[in-house]
Amino acid sequence: MKLIHEKSRAGRVGSMPPCDERAGLSAMEYVPDSMRRITPPKLPEVPEIELVRHYSALARGAFGVVDGFYPLGSCTMKYNPMLHEDIAALPGFTQAHPLAPAGAVQGCLEAMYQLQEMIKELTGMCAVTLAPAAGAHGELAGMLLIGAYHRSRGDAKRTRMIVPDSAHGTNPASSAMAGFDTVEILSRADGRLDIDAIAEALDERVAGLMLTNPNTLGLFEHDILKVSQMVHDAGGLLYYDGANYNAIMGRARPGDMGFDVIHINVHKTLSTPHGMGGPGAGPVAVSARLRPFLPTPVAAFDGSKYALDCESYEHSIGRIRGFYGNFTVLLRALCYMLALGGEGLREVSGVAVLNANYLRARLKDAFPIAGDAPCMHEFVMSMTQDTERGVHAVDYAKALIDCGIHPPTMYFPLNVKEALMVEPTETETIETLDAFAEAMLELKRRAHTDAAWLMGAPREAAIGRPDDVAAARNPVVRG
Repeated sequence: MKLIHEKSRAGRVGSMPPCDERAGLSAMEYVPDSMRRITPPKLPEVPEIELVRHYSALARGAFGVVDGFYPLGSCTMKYNPMLHEDIAALPGFTQAHPLAPAGAVQGCLEAMYQLQEMIKELTGMCAVTLAPAAGAHGELAGMLLIGAYHRSRGDAKRTRMIVPDSAHGTNPASSAMAGFDTVEILSRADGRLDIDAIAEALDERVAGLMLTNPNTLGLFEHDILKVSQMVHDAGGLLYYDGANYNAIMGRARPGDMGFDVIHINVHKTLSTPHGMGGPGAGPVAVSARLRPFLPTPVAAFDGSKYALDCESYEHSIGRIRGFYGNFTVLLRALCYMLALGGEGLREVSGVAVLNANYLRARLKDAFPIAGDAPCMHEFVMSMTQDTERGVHAVDYAKALIDCGIHPPTMYFPLNVKEALMVEPTETETIETLDAFAEAMLELKRRAHTDAAWLMGAPREAAIGRPDDVAAARNPVVRG
């Protein structure tokens, strides 16, 4: 497929919207001289029909949850109801200016306040900020909150953050960006936390522990209350990575487990679009001890009107984002919670766990499963049994493309060799799950009878196997 610039021909134009001729001014005359370009932009010159065809072809080449099964472990690529898109697109929301006075946007502020209150109830926390623009941004905010808490107590020596090897990849990065030294703790053979290793790492230099529960293997940490007590007794705080919270929402709350701060990936838990480098949201909820440090502003209600509060957080770490979060993404999360209610959210987590365990049971005899117990919302298969035939996890993943199925997460988590990480989510039917299981079992048979076929996949996709090594070593960057 050609790039749009390769289709460009000098002098060809598409249709243009009419200029605003109010008061006799053209559109360009509204732009101050200091903000005008000196040279014209290097835009492709194509007729409108070619432009539309180009982007339609790009859309057909993409794959999303509306095209087929997307079992991307650790990322929860589930279906998002179209109704929420319609509500988020209402003019009263989309046309609200971020600098409008509070009296002019009471509906928007009420929506934000309601979502904060619901997240507080869902997580068992004391206060919420909706400002972070993504899950990793929420992690960073949480790390900054923990750092500010220790500094306020004159405890500047706490510079270490414990991060298990089963953590999400952004955890050590967020810890480092906030100025902490990351201390990695290896998991036990069963995939869960090593209590003895944590006890050995806890000292007066530890600021806290970052933990995902259920962990990246899809296993619930049964010793969480003991771990919480250990960290608090040592003077540290607990950070809950909410990436896997869809597995337990409505059934267990991080606040009740003793956590001090949590971020929620709304695209995983509360059915908003996956950011994919674009708009996202990562609300952060905190315990009472961290409330004074929340970034501001925070939506507030005094019984008669809504406002953005900057005054009630005396030790605030300040703004972490311009304005106040990705508002329409957050609206979708609010719609999801209002539509389902408490019992509905509880059912969501139950079905997510049921679907994952159904697939796990169907595949466990053919593929080794990491962990020794039923999983929560996801599970990890190890494809090491077929490496002696030259077949690796990537070969299974690529072959699934020809089956009309998006590949699962490959080679993550790092503590499982030849990993394929599967999360079916709660929005898929049993027929879809069965089709995936049959596809995997058929590929297993192929690995034993025609390994070369498997290693040559995909054959039906727009492109086959790109040379990842050559691309990394000799990148071609086009301006």
